[in-house]
Amino acid sequence: MDIKQIQELVKLINKTSIGEITIEEDGTKITIKQKKDPVQHIVAPISSAPAMAAAPAPAPVAAAQAPAAPKQEAAPKQDNLVTIKSPMIGTFYRQAGPGKPIFVNVGDEVSPGKVVCIIEAMKLFNEIESEIKGKIVKVLVEDASPVEYDQPLFLVEPN
Repeated sequence: MDIKQIQELVKLINKTSIGEITIEEDGTKITIKQKKDPVQHIVAPISSAPAMAAAPAPAPVAAAQAPAAPKQEAAPKQDNLVTIKSPMIGTFYRQAGPGKPIFVNVGDEVSPGKVVCIIEAMKLFNEIESEIKGKIVKVLVEDASPVEYDQPLFLVEPN
């Protein structure tokens, strides 16, 4: 199967409601899957492992000193928070690669179009951009961990 035939198949699938097709020819197997949502329009920030490691360490100390107070403060705030969810199944990354800067941390301001994380799916790295303006208040997923479709990734306090 040549590249033109593959491109025609991709175009055909994009025009239909077919979710996935697998073709095997001469020992070569090709699977084409259709995206459900465009990546560019999905809000999904990512957090790094160092930030995730730092967040749990203070939490037990605060919980040991006054366990009820943080829970009472968090409940009213969550009413105003926007949840950024994963647009796909894949692996969540907070940075573009080892040694690269983290896209967003807790306390960072985000605005529409700002890349907040990357989700790797089928060896493709999909940049996830924010759709809202606000401040990251919590990272819900650890760096380099698997995520499911519609899984909450971040909590954002809108501005």
